[in-house]
Amino acid sequence: MKTVAPPERFIDYDKSLACIHCGLCLSSCPTYLETGNENDSPRGRIYLMRAVQDGRLPLGDTAVKHIDLCLGCRACEAVCPSGVQYGDLLEHTRDHIEKHYKRSTFQTFLRRVAIEKVFPFPWRMKLALLPAKFIRALHVEKSLPKFAREALSLIPKDASEVKLPLVSPATVEQKRGRAGFISGCVMSVLFGKTNAASVRLLNRAGYDVVTPPAQCCCGALYAHSGQLELARECARHNIEVFEQHELSSIVINAAGCGSTLKEYGHLLKDDPKWAERARQFSAKVKDLTESLVQAGTCGQAAACHQTADAKVTYHDACHLAHPQRITKQPRELVRAVVEGNFVELPESDVCCGSAGSYNLTEPAMAERLQKRKIDNILKTGAKIVVTTNPGCLLQIRAGLKKAGANDVEALHIADFLDRAAK
Repeated sequence: MKTVAPPERFIDYDKSLACIHCGLCLSSCPTYLETGNENDSPRGRIYLMRAVQDGRLPLGDTAVKHIDLCLGCRACEAVCPSGVQYGDLLEHTRDHIEKHYKRSTFQTFLRRVAIEKVFPFPWRMKLALLPAKFIRALHVEKSLPKFAREALSLIPKDASEVKLPLVSPATVEQKRGRAGFISGCVMSVLFGKTNAASVRLLNRAGYDVVTPPAQCCCGALYAHSGQLELARECARHNIEVFEQHELSSIVINAAGCGSTLKEYGHLLKDDPKWAERARQFSAKVKDLTESLVQAGTCGQAAACHQTADAKVTYHDACHLAHPQRITKQPRELVRAVVEGNFVELPESDVCCGSAGSYNLTEPAMAERLQKRKIDNILKTGAKIVVTTNPGCLLQIRAGLKKAGANDVEALHIADFLDRAAK
């Protein structure tokens, strides 16, 4: 008699059973808001995960389609009364998918080569940007297929790289400590000036800033796309690099990266050599806005109060608002500068459609969410929208341009605050 192997276990069943199917997550899930399809909701996807693991549903196109369509924004976690660890379930499911599901040739190339072999490596990204510059110089964007035009529209024309010194000393007498700085992959290539502005803000707040040149990708891109072992390799490397400096904190100005950096302890919990080192590393990680508010920068920002009549709004980057639960600090910093000219953004914490590389792998849904976000921004009448993540900036800027809203500016909060201080 032939023995049938039991289904492979890839998610923690107890964690999946924490979902009581109450439906409170539905109004927070961007894809469910757009499709109304239960399979595109968090509880629906958890049901699909269990069905695949139990062998009741094959790991085929249907199941993978709905899992792929998830943005990984984790808005569901923030509202879940049962504390379901959806992000953990999603990452392990995607890890299983990448090991056992055969994707199309195009999707395989896009995910395994164009994204994973380029984005985490700044020097490769710079090379990959050369064709974009050439195409723009020839003004032939309109001749490209829609997918290529959409991808090209995300690349900023003013992409900048700024070499940061190993140590940038505090510029005030009252020292607050020695902060490590994560320069990031996308940030260092496309938003070098924003990185420099972030360091200046930290220096004004009393921090000596250390930016180790040997640091690598935080691993967020790998973790979110189901390449967990590659994410762990990034974590081990960064822990070792930053351990060489006596740091009171480690600061990051990109929300998606910050979420993963704060979860190194969880990522390496089963590695006896690295578990405690990872926990200590993650305990030091702070978002830029956390560090600035703790240092009393709101008072400094208030001294730079702008009297212009232009309204300013704020978009919550998913991985800052949901996994990190940071929504108050950035608003405090923006309000300190513009006071009564601050206006709340409707659905401010609904994903803009960027979600790391999602706008490349799922362009149709990304475009729908981009339009939803831009419509809400325009409703506010704001002339400046501030956010805290490079992907959000690229997505919102491209959306504003598409809508013809050339009078509305999207800024990283570091650039906004640095500009106010000048």
